[in-house]
Amino acid sequence: METKKPNACNDLPEDRYRDFIENISDGIYETDIHGNFTYFNNALCKVLGYPREAVIGENFANFMEKKNVRKAYGVFTKIWVTHEGFSDVLWEIFDKDGQSRMIELSAHLVRDKKNKKIGFRGVVRDVTEKIRDQESIREMTKNKEALLRISTALPAYPGLESLLDYISEEIRVLMNTEDALVILLNKEKDGFSYVGAAYNDVTSHKKIKTLHLPVKNSVAGKVVQSGEAIIVSDPSSEPDFYYTVDKEMGFKTRNMIQVPMRSSEKIIGVLCARNKKEGDFDQADVELLTMITGTVALSIENARFSEELREAYREVSSLNRAKDKVINHLSHELKTPASILMASIDILAKRLKPVPEKTWKPAIERARRNLDRILDIQYQAKDIMENEEYKSYGLLSILLEQCTDELEALVANEVGEELLADRIRKRIEEIFGARESISSEINLQNFVGRRLEALKPRFGHREVEIGTHMEEHSSSVTIPSDVLQKTFDGLVRNAIENTPDEGKVTVSVRKRGEGVELKVHDYGVGIVEENQERIFEGFFVNRDTMAYSTKRPFDFNAGGKGSDLLRMKIFSERYDFKLSMHSSRCGFIPKEADLCPGRISECSSCKVKEDCAFSGETTFVLFFPACRKKSGLRKKSTLKPYQ
Repeated sequence: METKKPNACNDLPEDRYRDFIENISDGIYETDIHGNFTYFNNALCKVLGYPREAVIGENFANFMEKKNVRKAYGVFTKIWVTHEGFSDVLWEIFDKDGQSRMIELSAHLVRDKKNKKIGFRGVVRDVTEKIRDQESIREMTKNKEALLRISTALPAYPGLESLLDYISEEIRVLMNTEDALVILLNKEKDGFSYVGAAYNDVTSHKKIKTLHLPVKNSVAGKVVQSGEAIIVSDPSSEPDFYYTVDKEMGFKTRNMIQVPMRSSEKIIGVLCARNKKEGDFDQADVELLTMITGTVALSIENARFSEELREAYREVSSLNRAKDKVINHLSHELKTPASILMASIDILAKRLKPVPEKTWKPAIERARRNLDRILDIQYQAKDIMENEEYKSYGLLSILLEQCTDELEALVANEVGEELLADRIRKRIEEIFGARESISSEINLQNFVGRRLEALKPRFGHREVEIGTHMEEHSSSVTIPSDVLQKTFDGLVRNAIENTPDEGKVTVSVRKRGEGVELKVHDYGVGIVEENQERIFEGFFVNRDTMAYSTKRPFDFNAGGKGSDLLRMKIFSERYDFKLSMHSSRCGFIPKEADLCPGRISECSSCKVKEDCAFSGETTFVLFFPACRKKSGLRKKSTLKPYQ
């Protein structure tokens, strides 16, 4: 039998109150025991957004989400059992347009004339705007507190990266997202760098900073170009979404918001938050991030400026220390041979006493005068170290200008052999004069084997293991053989001199792309980070000045002129190959002034020999691009004192 829907007006308990109830601002309702509406006033229709005919007889569950329906049935069941009503309970419903509305609800039992329980009656009050106003106030308060927190914390993060990591974490917590990123434009790489990041795990935090985001075909690029914030609710519908980052990170972006950061009328990057944990991003989130960018952009510029100042200070300090090392090194190289020559001349003068003085004394005196000049240069270099004004260019110029003529005159006057003087002149010309080097095609694998055999007698007194790894099909290189020999010999000597006895050096040749790679890798003491930047600058030694000493080549910590690596760098630029270096300082002697005993088994800081053997390392790599087979290729060398 068809159930007839009750008539709201006929069911009104007291007709004389009908007009009053129909026109009050609060919604009045009655339902049967199943929750179907049996009566309601106009105010309830306004709350629900439906006309009367669409509400009468409908169940209240039709206007709620499932989670609220279960809760509502539980509450009404409790009223039914305990006979106790409730009032001012907050419920969430949805109106005709699907918009969420917040209501305050009261409910009590309804009985008939026989006191039988037949349903429920109560009041509904729409408090959506009130709740929203309260939420807005709370949100504004929370945002202000966050901005105040960020502003007051900025001075505690002078470094740019640490500052942006802190800001990212604040954004992640504030917006309740899985991650937050500060993405800055990197003009050198023509793209973006992830400078600041906030993740729940440390691995993702580190990995994201190694990735590169292009300007083209990326949401960040679109934000920078348009200057407008972008909300991505579904990445699959965004043609400029860059999926490579998700693939590299093992991450799935569900939704995302990006807002441009402006500084001095230019956009320097974007703030990004991904995967909101509840709901989707909206305009309120855009406004919040925009407020944060206003505070952050200036701080980023200040941090960059501070970082540049610190870097400039470190550079100046490093240059100053490098200058001191160069002058100390130059002073040592001048004084030692000059002192030996002076002593030798004194011995020679004593042995020549039986010979008439007029035949030898003028030459001896001339030699002494010129050696005194060299020693004077050394003293002047010392004055420079003590901040006395003196030009190093003048020192070297005086020395070099006088070399040829003075040595020739000394030999001629002392020994009386013109042929010997000619030989000395030729030798000086060989060392300091310009000459041509002819490039030829060289099989790098065979070359390395021959040179290691040739060098063995020179480091035979050292207990250093030399290992090799040669690819069978590595290509040939085109370069002058003398240039390759000087470069390779220098790298091997450098590796052995920096490796303590019982250590290891490996030499490898392999094909890399279209070119060939030669690598010399030593497990020695390594180079402190500060010195790595200046290792190719010439006359720069990788040891503390006070620990410097000149020993035999291939000895551990043997001192040298400090010019070998500079010469290699010049060769690389002249003959089109690449020279690079990577080094890690031994953890047992981390400071430059720390000394290695020279034998792994004698290291008192390390209990396990294997730990010491691999605690430091240095790798020099020569990369020769694809071989250009041009016979008779000639390049003129203009190397001066460093040959």
